[in-house]
Amino acid sequence: MIDAHGIYLLIAAAGAVIALILLVAWAKLNPFLTILLVSLSLGVAAGMPFPTILRSFETGLGNTLAHIAVVVALGTMLGKMMAESGGATAIANRIIDWFGEKRVPWAMMAIGFLVGLPVFFEVGFVLLIPIAFTVARRTKTSLILVALPMLAGLSVVHGLIPPHPAALLAASIYKANVGRTIFYGVLIGLPTAMLAGPIWAKIIAPFIQLPEENRMAAEFAEHSNEQGTPGFAITVATILLPVALMMIGSWADSISSPGSPLNQGLHLVGNDDIALFLGVLVSFYTFGKRRGFTRETILRFTNECLAPTATVTLLVGAGGGFGRILQDSGVSGSIVTVAMASHVPLVLFAWLLAALMRLATGSATVAMTTAAGIVAPIALHTPGAHPELLAIATGAGSLIFSHVNDGGFWLVKEYLGLSVPQTIKTWSICETIISVTALVFALTLSFLPL
Repeated sequence: MIDAHGIYLLIAAAGAVIALILLVAWAKLNPFLTILLVSLSLGVAAGMPFPTILRSFETGLGNTLAHIAVVVALGTMLGKMMAESGGATAIANRIIDWFGEKRVPWAMMAIGFLVGLPVFFEVGFVLLIPIAFTVARRTKTSLILVALPMLAGLSVVHGLIPPHPAALLAASIYKANVGRTIFYGVLIGLPTAMLAGPIWAKIIAPFIQLPEENRMAAEFAEHSNEQGTPGFAITVATILLPVALMMIGSWADSISSPGSPLNQGLHLVGNDDIALFLGVLVSFYTFGKRRGFTRETILRFTNECLAPTATVTLLVGAGGGFGRILQDSGVSGSIVTVAMASHVPLVLFAWLLAALMRLATGSATVAMTTAAGIVAPIALHTPGAHPELLAIATGAGSLIFSHVNDGGFWLVKEYLGLSVPQTIKTWSICETIISVTALVFALTLSFLPL
């Protein structure tokens, strides 16, 4: 059972999260300074030495930015080139023509579902958000109705469906059959994405008043030039090039001998940062030179689009710092103790442990791998355990209620121009619907003779 100190840590962590939300949403304090203040205060309350608190926050911030900063910068450049050339308009027009304005939310969910399969959430987000901005503008539809279904599609595949790297890692820890995990993941993921995406967006959108000015949307505004807009095919090929490279990287060990020069090269081009970098370079030709833009103009585009991302990147990093404080202070360990003391079905236990870790650390991937590492040895000695369903339940738990210690929370907030309460009402609830719905499906399947 958890001791008195563990209970104290859990109460302190809950108080820190509540204080952060109130200070940002009600007191209107600067979010970055508030996250830093709350993180330091929690460290002090938990009894961490002050030098350790600072080092812990800096480590969490640095580890998060090591990936996110490059992804946001390169993804924004690619999106800017697509928008300035008219490529985003070409894709938006085709989506509207194919599906009609009334079915655009469903189309955006499907796009997020497909594009998100080989890439992490943040990568898929920065690749697709310019299209969401353009579709919302062209159809005069609330950005919530367009972007939230896309986010639901991206999130579902992140947690539930291989070959997404996070879901694939959970399946490998449980030694689950990947083919069956994909089958159950799609079976559970599609209706889950529908409920959390288009359906929830339609319910909540009327209650969300978006600001008239959105700095990020302005960066991806429609433009025209003397060479006309790029074709639909070349636009899709350019934007999906990084996705294709990442898929090749994930298959590198199947295509070539591990450790060989070819294998190392495939892993290199399949790295998120390198794949996006190559995509940006290609866009300079397909969206730039071929559209009549000069080198000076392309340089101006890439410089202009980075300024609005500074706040986004800093907040995402600060969320990572807060999450690291929660881990190093012992909060995560107390959560594991609470979950281990529960006597529930194994599928529910895997979900519960991942959910608690997600709430504490803010990272879906960390929650997924930590929970799977704890539950997998238990599953090996549990008759009738379904490793595929355990992997899916763990992934579902890792998605629950994204909040202020999650970099994705600030990414969604800043790009969509939402307040903290609005982000909770839309994105956090969307994530919770995904988590709970997928759990219900996984539990139901676990009782069937599969």
